[in-house]
Amino acid sequence: MKVMHFHFGKDGGAERFFVHLVNGLARRGVEQTVVIRPGRGWRSQIENAATIIESNFRNLSPDRLLLPMKVSSIARRQKPDALMSWATRASRLMPAYGGCIKLSRLGDYPTNLGYFKNTDVLVCNQPDIGAHVRRLGWKRGVEVISNFTNTEKVAPVARQEVSTPDGVPIVFSMGRFVARKGFAMLIEAVSRLPDAHLWLAGDGEERQNLEAVAAKFGMTGRVHFLGWQADVRRFLAAADLFVMPSSHEPLGNVILEAWAQQKPVISSRAEGPRWFMHEAQNGLLFDINDTEGLAVCLKTLVADRVLAEKIAAGGHETLMRQFSEQAVVDSYLDLFTRKPADYRS
Repeated sequence: MKVMHFHFGKDGGAERFFVHLVNGLARRGVEQTVVIRPGRGWRSQIENAATIIESNFRNLSPDRLLLPMKVSSIARRQKPDALMSWATRASRLMPAYGGCIKLSRLGDYPTNLGYFKNTDVLVCNQPDIGAHVRRLGWKRGVEVISNFTNTEKVAPVARQEVSTPDGVPIVFSMGRFVARKGFAMLIEAVSRLPDAHLWLAGDGEERQNLEAVAAKFGMTGRVHFLGWQADVRRFLAAADLFVMPSSHEPLGNVILEAWAQQKPVISSRAEGPRWFMHEAQNGLLFDINDTEGLAVCLKTLVADRVLAEKIAAGGHETLMRQFSEQAVVDSYLDLFTRKPADYRS
């Protein structure tokens, strides 16, 4: 089986899942070609799983005109079983080539359908995105296939590497430093836990503001900015609990990564977590932008280790049952065998 991917993301949960899926398909013998932007930090993680083509594919660049012709030529020559674009920008590259099924994978809610004129099937990582595109007027195929992550448990990083003393609670979170991720609120909530330290993996435009928030709440010595990490698992393994504080999160792949390291999770009631998280069974939930509610959840789990262990176990069970590599890859392999006529009236 042959598959060609178009992916122009940079860093974040969607990119981590892209790496997981490319490697998962390779383990099942799928021959893959991927088109990505130059300088991606995760490039080395897919080098042994796919043939890589690098292109900027930006407006006002030669590649904006040349790359679509190159992709069409490769498709006609290689005759792939499927062409797969990742999110809206990459879907603009989808050729009109009619020799195989053409998929656009969505991890968020698109604002219009103009990106997908050559797409047969929109693959949504949670059901509400599928309902959303139907409301926008999408008449072709919709499939819901969620994410998976690496479930191998790893050894924790030493606290000393992050200037964190023994015996204090460690709260961990990660993502792009933008306002909707809720990290400013998380810093304020953690400040209400005596001695707790907060580890934040990621970076972005909000970095200076987050440093100012840490100073405002007396957290400068207790908030540790880890930068982008190629592998966050050892930090997760060292943490006592994980928090996903976003005001908007279509799925929440970071929660799956925390569950893989068997950590208790606290999450906002964003779109994705509302779908697969259940109060006091596999996590604790708080209302979006509710700092006090988040602080209560934090204090509850730090004080009640029995509850923390229960929801960590429940999260891991949910991960293995609902988000396993085998189930997700099986679904994609099945989809790759279908024909455009199955979805076009």
